[in-house]
Amino acid sequence: MSAQEPARHKISTRIWHWVNLIAIVVLFMSGLNISNAHPYLYWGEWGFSPDQAWLAVPRFPGWMTIPDYYSLAKARDWHLLMTFPLAFGLLGMWIAMLVNGHFRRDLTTTKCEWSWPAIRHEIAAHARFDFSQHGGKYNFLQKLSYGGVLGILLPGMILTGLAISPGMEPTLWWLVDILGGRQSARSIHFLFAWGLAGFFVIHVALVLLTGPIGHLRAMIVGGTHEPTNPPFARPDDSKGDAA
Repeated sequence: MSAQEPARHKISTRIWHWVNLIAIVVLFMSGLNISNAHPYLYWGEWGFSPDQAWLAVPRFPGWMTIPDYYSLAKARDWHLLMTFPLAFGLLGMWIAMLVNGHFRRDLTTTKCEWSWPAIRHEIAAHARFDFSQHGGKYNFLQKLSYGGVLGILLPGMILTGLAISPGMEPTLWWLVDILGGRQSARSIHFLFAWGLAGFFVIHVALVLLTGPIGHLRAMIVGGTHEPTNPPFARPDDSKGDAA
C-alpha cells in the first residue's frame, strides 16, 4: 500500500470491529443461556405466567449458549464481563468517528439519497447483486444499516441491559419508566439482540460475496480493498440518474 493510498478502514475502526465482534458473540450466546431461565417475554412492569406472555421463546441448545450447559449464574458472569468492552468500545468508536471525520464523510446521508427513486435504484442494484460504489465509500443501504447498528441497536442494547439489571434498576428507575417497565425493556433487549444477529448474518454473507480475502486484509492491516461483484451479478450499465 503506497503512501498516496489511505487505508479503507482507520485503525480505530479496525480495533473496534474485532473487539466488538468478540463482545457481541459472547453477549449473544450467554444471553441465550439467560433466556433459557425464563423463556417468556412480556410488556409492561411485570409478567410471570405463560398466558401473560406475548412471545414464548424456544429453549436454546447447548451449542448455541455460553456456557454450553444451563447455568444462569455463569451466563450472567460472561454477560457482565463483555458488557464493558461493548459499552466503552462503542463510546470510543463514536468519539473517533466524530474526531476523524468518518461519521460525516462516510455515514451521513444526503437529501437526494432519501428520494424514492434513489432508494428503489439501490434496492434493485442489491437484488441484482450489484454492489458497485459510485462516488462514495458506502451506498445508501449500507449507511442506513451501519447507522442503525451504531446509533440504535448497540446503544439500545446497552440502555435496555441497564434497565433490566437487578442491581441497576433502583438507581435507573427513570430509564425503566421511559422504556415502559422492566418487562418491556427485556422484550426490547431481546428484539434488538436478534436484530444484531440478523445484521451479522447479512454482513457476513455480503463479505463472502464481495471478496472475503480483501475485506479481511483491509479490516486487519488496513488495505485498500474495494468490494467486487460476484460472478453472477447483473450490473446496470445504464447512464441514467437514479435520483
